[in-house]
Amino acid sequence: MSPARIIRGFRRVTQALGPGVTTGAADDDPSGVATYSVVGAQYGTAFLWSALVTWPLMGCVQMMSARVGMVTGMGLAGALREKFPRWIVGAIAVILLGANTINIASDLSGMAYAAQMLQLGPSHLYVWIFGLGICAATVFLRYHQLASVLKWLAVALFAYVITAFLVHPNWPDVIHDTLFPTWPGSPGAWGALVAVLGTTISPYLFFWQAGQEVEEEKARGRRLVVHRRGATSTELADRRIDVGVGTFFSNLVMFFIILTTALTLHRHGIVAINTTSDAALALRPLAGNYAYFLYTLGIVGTGLLAIPTLAGSAAYAFAETFDWAYGMDERFENAVSFYSVFILSTVAGAALDFFNVDPIKALFWTAIINGLLAPFLLVALFLVASDPVIMHGQISSRMTRVVVAVTAVLMFGAAIGMFVFPS
Repeated sequence: MSPARIIRGFRRVTQALGPGVTTGAADDDPSGVATYSVVGAQYGTAFLWSALVTWPLMGCVQMMSARVGMVTGMGLAGALREKFPRWIVGAIAVILLGANTINIASDLSGMAYAAQMLQLGPSHLYVWIFGLGICAATVFLRYHQLASVLKWLAVALFAYVITAFLVHPNWPDVIHDTLFPTWPGSPGAWGALVAVLGTTISPYLFFWQAGQEVEEEKARGRRLVVHRRGATSTELADRRIDVGVGTFFSNLVMFFIILTTALTLHRHGIVAINTTSDAALALRPLAGNYAYFLYTLGIVGTGLLAIPTLAGSAAYAFAETFDWAYGMDERFENAVSFYSVFILSTVAGAALDFFNVDPIKALFWTAIINGLLAPFLLVALFLVASDPVIMHGQISSRMTRVVVAVTAVLMFGAAIGMFVFPS
């Protein structure tokens, strides 16, 4: 292959990057970091294979969500309302808001403790600085400004890749555990698998991905739904590249977080983690100051990326369910209800941090709730994306539909295994 073709290919990839990268990176939020850290600390390298397996699953789910937004000109909740009664979509929005608010609380707590550990001030102060700062940025920045900031925050995730190399893994053993899965052997292990699936293939990401497609269209001047309907083959191909890169990067980071905690915490018998700061502090004597600093800095960066995604996905879901004006390009006075849900979710998350809720347990169970909700939502997404009327003749490809169906079955199976597998 000639250098000119390589350069053209590289440019094509970089130009295609957009909502898929942001969505993929947002999946590795502080609660995701903590979930993967808990799994690595408790089960060692036994779940490394899950990062490899979930990449195509997550990629196809996110591409299906993106296609729904691109083709229908609506977010996911709007498309779901074309297929299901409003009360069902409304119930999904309420569950999503509740789970996301707890997730935001865990993220803010992790970020605040990280700021304190970096000697930037007391943690309770930073809960409100981060929470209110994110609300203000969302209200006052326009979509293209916010999208640009979120895309660059994804760079923070490289901290976890670098951290893993600092602990000097035995790569032949790592490759073996990655390629040869260890079957969950207890209800706790099944619960860990549900948590991994729930935090990797999270319902809020479906809504965010589709919502960002609408925002992208609006930014191009396509303000009306009728003007946003349909997508060209080039647009769909670019989004496949975008989603493929974003989900690969997300799962790569997931892999290295599990690996880092497995080779440090688990290897030294540290299996009980109560906060993200516990995980970071435990790394310090085992992996050195650089690993500690990078792990901690990554928590702040990923939280700044993820919280707008969490609060925004709930706001999109409510706005489309109840026909509110919405969009991050809308001024506050034109979309009061939309921004109110965003602010309510973030502020409520900040307030939860003052009730002394165990953040690790809260986020771990939030991941499990997401893991139980996701397969039902995947079935709904599948039905919408397979409907030629709703999709205006541009239904998802057969391969995507097969992979999403398999994903739903696997998530149902993991949830059942958690409840019925003998100890």
